[in-house]
Amino acid sequence: MTLEPELRDMFMAEAAADDRPAARNYDEFVRRKVAVARRQRDAGLHVSNDEVEADAAARRADLLRRIGEAGV
Repeated sequence: MTLEPELRDMFMAEAAADDRPAARNYDEFVRRKVAVARRQRDAGLHVSNDEVEADAAARRADLLRRIGEAGV
């Protein structure tokens, strides 16, 4: 797709601000994200899916309890 230069510049700036790749740089973007995730995992900054699901279930139960107490 061809864009006017001003529109292209705006698009590229927004993509960079959101840390999102322009289409041609997608492979490098994915490699960087995987490298960050691996460093976080190795540093112990990892949460398993089971832990996320258990936390979400507890939050749902607490919210439903509070709604019931409020009579909503």
